[in-house]
Amino acid sequence: MTDFLKTRHIKLRAIEPEDIDFLYTIENDSDLWDVGVSNMPYSRFLLNKYIISCTSDIYADRQMRLVMEDGEGHPVGLLDLFNFEPQHLRAEVGVAVLRSERNRGYGVQAVCLAVEYARNVLHLHQLCAVVAKDNIPSMKIFQEGGFQENAVLKDWIFDGKEYHHAAFMQIFL
Repeated sequence: MTDFLKTRHIKLRAIEPEDIDFLYTIENDSDLWDVGVSNMPYSRFLLNKYIISCTSDIYADRQMRLVMEDGEGHPVGLLDLFNFEPQHLRAEVGVAVLRSERNRGYGVQAVCLAVEYARNVLHLHQLCAVVAKDNIPSMKIFQEGGFQENAVLKDWIFDGKEYHHAAFMQIFL
């Protein structure tokens, strides 16, 4: 495996069929629905279809979903590169870490690996992320990964009760 996708403490790898239960846990965590584009549970059947159909080729799928593993090989989260635009050499980044594994630096390490991979392998010009302004841990992850807040998107995220501002964060590679 390429050194672009691992450190001593974390590894990013493609999703495998054996990850179905892990993916099911992440995708069905309703606390994460407000920050994503889905607000419904996924069945194992649909997730299995996704895993089977996923090529892990960012040019074919326009996205790449990677499992974050800790140093012992246990899955701790997901990192997504999505909305990939090869014409403009940019992509969005999203991170989800299991609740039990948060505040251990996995998110920052994963974002730093994604930046290195995007710069040196994909040869992208920029990465961006949309982060709720009141999600301080996520804001910190992207700031520590080198992203800068370049705009505030007013009333961008609706949690079912109220709207929240979001930060449009970018890093130029």
